[in-house]
Amino acid sequence: MSGSHVRLARAVPDRQNATAQSERQQRARGLSALFTAFTIWGLLPLYLRPLQGVDAGQIMAHRSLWCCVCVLAWLGVKGELAQVWRSLAERHTRVRLAATACLISTNWLVYVWAVGHGRVVEASLGYFINPLVNVLLAVVVLRERLNRVQWLAVGLAASGVGYLTWLAGKPPYIALVLAVSFGSYGLLRKTLPVEALPGLGAETLLIAPLSAAYLVWTELHGQGSLGHASWSVRVLLLLGGPLTAFPLALFAFGARRVAYATVGLVQYIGPSMQLLLGVFLYREPFAPTRALGFVCIWAALAVYAWDGLRRAR
Repeated sequence: MSGSHVRLARAVPDRQNATAQSERQQRARGLSALFTAFTIWGLLPLYLRPLQGVDAGQIMAHRSLWCCVCVLAWLGVKGELAQVWRSLAERHTRVRLAATACLISTNWLVYVWAVGHGRVVEASLGYFINPLVNVLLAVVVLRERLNRVQWLAVGLAASGVGYLTWLAGKPPYIALVLAVSFGSYGLLRKTLPVEALPGLGAETLLIAPLSAAYLVWTELHGQGSLGHASWSVRVLLLLGGPLTAFPLALFAFGARRVAYATVGLVQYIGPSMQLLLGVFLYREPFAPTRALGFVCIWAALAVYAWDGLRRAR
């Protein structure tokens, strides 16, 4: 074999090894980004709890307004603002973005209210059942078919929610609103031809005038927290923007580099941390009888995750 052939034979495995190593590094970076994003979301009650004295509507308005500023600034630095304007220029896309903006605003508002009123455990339940709500929406709206294992997971989750409803004497409205609003948001966003961050920028830009008008009105009537609260509250309100935008950016980065089944497993970090904060830090009631309903839902998630990993392999 000539010298050139020998060098070529050696170069091919070297390139393959370099490509494999690069892919492993990308997966590791993606997984790290996902862990960070879901950890931030899991610790969100620690941010919201000191704002208990602030109206939930004001917190949501500040969060959406400053998130809009952060996202548009970041897209401006990257030179990607044109994607926001293109998405808003097309009428059909603009209408659907307005719908997703309403859904995510509802989700944020209900979650903020729940944390402020000592309902962290019930809020965590909403994000535990959210993946299974996504499955049901896929069946009802997208006409997707489930296998037997997936139907078993849905049945177990429905049993858990039904048991909690019977125990409380009423449905877990907070959890259901959070799960359905976020699930519907994800379904609509899935069908939109807009990337994650430009889409978030467009959504928050659509509701920014309403948020700004509401905040100005509260300030003029002496009810606004930005001009009438302590400096610590003002700082926390301004931090709502990056605390909303940063984990979403990390999630968008990580979801592109990690298998979808892995994303499905990592997402349970958030509600698990919220549940632990609600029970052990904020001392919310979590009787053994109530835990049984959560056990059914956790079993459903375990079955669903196992089936996802099995099919991914």
